[in-house]
Order: sequence, then structure tokens, then C-alpha cells
Amino acid sequence: MPTLSTEKSLRLVLPIVTLFLVASCSHQELTRRALLVTSPVLTDGGKFPAKYTCSGAGVSPPFSWSSVPAQTKSIGITLTDPDAPGGEFTHWVLYNLPTGVVSLPENVAPTLHPACGGIQARNDFGQVGYGGPCPPPGAPHRYVLRVYAEDCTIAPGDARADIAALKAHAVAVGELSATFGR
Repeated sequence: MPTLSTEKSLRLVLPIVTLFLVASCSHQELTRRALLVTSPVLTDGGKFPAKYTCSGAGVSPPFSWSSVPAQTKSIGITLTDPDAPGGEFTHWVLYNLPTGVVSLPENVAPTLHPACGGIQARNDFGQVGYGGPCPPPGAPHRYVLRVYAEDCTIAPGDARADIAALKAHAVAVGELSATFGR
């Protein structure tokens, strides 16, 4: 059983430790930088071209990024649908791209280890690689393409674990968001 002096010490130390942890987390958020993500076919806030969806060829779109911080060890990519009826739907996870890669061409091959480098996880369609937007009929959905500059390489896991790791280790993030409906 702790003594009164131990309890008093804990009451004094715990708020200081908590304040330090909050300050550390806030500092990390404040120092996270933004990457600039551009595409010749996607416009932020625009419509996702049918060619890159299940209504077209279903191939990945070309895009590039810049303003990568010097401490970056790898690059990660995700494409998600936050408007999916069952919760966020993952269309693409590509991670551990070399830092020298600053763009992806159209139609990245749906293989575990694509020619551009990195590793592709299974999307929520159950396939490795890119799965184009394919919402149910009705209102258009938003599709968010994110590029993460990572402070490490990510250990392979399932797509959800990979996305969580990308978010946790990002030193910079950039995104493009476009809508598509059927």
C-alpha cells in the first residue's frame, strides 16, 4: 500500500507528465508539414474521371507530389472513400516507396511489389493494389487520395494496420479529393 508521501508525489508528478505528453503530441501536429499533390487528371474538389473508376478501365490515375521533408525515409499512398455505407472503404494502399519517387504513372500494376517500388496491400475489394471508385447508385461519394512522407519504413500488415502506421509516422501529408457517382 502506498504511503501518504508516495501518493502526494504521484499527485505532483502525474500532471507534469500529462502536460509533457500533451505538449509533445501538440508539437508533433504543429510541425507536420503539407505535401503538394498534383495530377494531370484529378482536380482537388472536382470529379473523378470515369476512366479511373469501375465505370471505366479502373486503372490508377497519374499524380505527383513535392515539398517532401528532408527527414523522410519512405512514401505512402492511400485512396479511401469516407462516404461508403459501411464506413471508410479503402481502395488503395501503397507504402515504403523510395524517397526518390516523386510521382506515379497511370496504371500502377496490381502486384505486391510494383515496378515503382514499395509494397501494395489488399484493398477492401480483397485485391492487391488499386481498386477504382465504385460507389453504389445514388449520391456521389468523395474519394481522398493521400500521400504520406514517413519517418520510417512500415512493417507489412493488413491494410488497416498499414494505414494506421502511415498516419502515426507521417511527417508530412498531402491530399487530393474528388467525387464520383453512378
